[in-house]
Amino acid sequence: QVLLVESGGGLVQAGGSLRLSCAASGRTDSSYAMGWFRQAPGKEREFVAAISWSGILIFYTDSVKGRFTVSRDNAKNTVFLQMNSLKPEDTAVYYCAAALSPRTMTGGGVDYWGKGTLVTVSS
Repeated sequence: QVLLVESGGGLVQAGGSLRLSCAASGRTDSSYAMGWFRQAPGKEREFVAAISWSGILIFYTDSVKGRFTVSRDNAKNTVFLQMNSLKPEDTAVYYCAAALSPRTMTGGGVDYWGKGTLVTVSS
């Protein structure tokens, strides 16, 4: 079992930045890929970014490419999502996720979920 706890959400103006963190605990000896999903009000949960355990494989959804950066610190069992140039349409609950493969995560295949952190971008 892997427990994921997100932090760093909040209210920011359009054009601003936020950095989300996700701390993993429990069965962290496995080489899990980590990533982020988001769910906007009235919409389905969607994939945002994923990073392999080694950090070599990284995937982003098209709408965040060039603005968001996913990274991880395996020594601290933590994954980050640096979000720049935020837009109102980025407003959503952001969920941390873990899976055995980052590629699988792009298709929604997730083994563990965090409870989410709210990001609100005002115009």
